[in-house]
Amino acid sequence: MGLVRTGFIPIPPGPKPGFDHADVLCGGRRMYVAHTGADRIACPWLIKNFIDSEAEFLYVPADQVLDVAEREGAHSYDAPGAEYTHRDGLCSFEVLLEEYRLDDPALQLLARIVHGADVADDRDATPQSRGLLAVAEGFHLLNLGDHRQLELSLPVYDALYAWCKNEVGSAGESN
Repeated sequence: MGLVRTGFIPIPPGPKPGFDHADVLCGGRRMYVAHTGADRIACPWLIKNFIDSEAEFLYVPADQVLDVAEREGAHSYDAPGAEYTHRDGLCSFEVLLEEYRLDDPALQLLARIVHGADVADDRDATPQSRGLLAVAEGFHLLNLGDHRQLELSLPVYDALYAWCKNEVGSAGESN
């Protein structure tokens, strides 16, 4: 399977029976994988907007993530045993922020929202977390296919980031 510049590889839509999905980050190309949720949509959004605008995403079965990452010289994420995945109480989005030293206060607020949507024990991390979880799960329930779901979900994160920038700016003005 080749990668395409739009960031999506053409595959039949919808989940594939018999396996879960996960993510692979490939060198300068990030390969996103299905069964999308808040963290798995947030990470490609973060990568495209703040780490690598030329990132490309590919869907691969979860049981192949680490093998594909090794073969492609990639960095795996948000999968069991991945380089960038949940650790020390952080979700993958927060780990990427930490690893790439992204200290934008609006991104930090967005990270708390994503954390609450992604980590079951922290659903109330922010008032917005449960709403983001509902939106992420709603997109999944539409059965749009993984690449279409990612395409439609990314503007949600653009809007949420704009809201976070406004919140951070407003908080700074009131001090």
